[in-house]
Amino acid sequence: MAAWMQGVIMGLSIAAPVGPIGLLCIRTTLSRGKLNGFLCGLGAATADGIYGAVAVLGLTFVTQILVRQSAWIQAAGAVFLVYLAYRTITAPVKREGEIESGGTSPYAGTYFTTLFLTLTNPMTIVSFVGIFAGMKRNAGSEASAMLLVLGVFAGSALWWLLLSSTVGLLRRMVSLKAMRGFNYVSGAVLLGYGLWNLYELLQAGGE
Repeated sequence: MAAWMQGVIMGLSIAAPVGPIGLLCIRTTLSRGKLNGFLCGLGAATADGIYGAVAVLGLTFVTQILVRQSAWIQAAGAVFLVYLAYRTITAPVKREGEIESGGTSPYAGTYFTTLFLTLTNPMTIVSFVGIFAGMKRNAGSEASAMLLVLGVFAGSALWWLLLSSTVGLLRRMVSLKAMRGFNYVSGAVLLGYGLWNLYELLQAGGE
């Protein structure tokens, strides 16, 4: 259980810093409700667990493929971020209780959007796998290492549950004007992340 608790703490620390996924989770909760907001974060937690499992199971060939193709993966993620920025800025603001997509909640789309974004995050591909490799050495056994991975997933999922629940409680107090303003701000931040990733790729390609 010590390994699992260590994983939970690490999962919380990985998920807590506000970044593109955090903004998406907050915006999704405001516009679509707590369940969609939680699923948004759960996609990121799943991606963390996938990369952790790759590391602790010793799937070196998978890691090598990810590192070799990291530029293409990063490019796909950057382009998708720019697309999400456009969708966020141009999305209509709905009244309380309305859903953005014609009355249906796109649960699967919400989940797989952040799963894809986290899987294509270059920091996740390289550094996160390295973190888990070190954790595996410290764990001492495959069983303990897998408990670490499950703990990280649980800790990350717990953070997204807390965030979406808190924002969901405040949702009724947020005006349509404030929601529209948050759409503009979060869209601009997402666009900045996407363009910065593309710039880094171009810089690396020119060296």
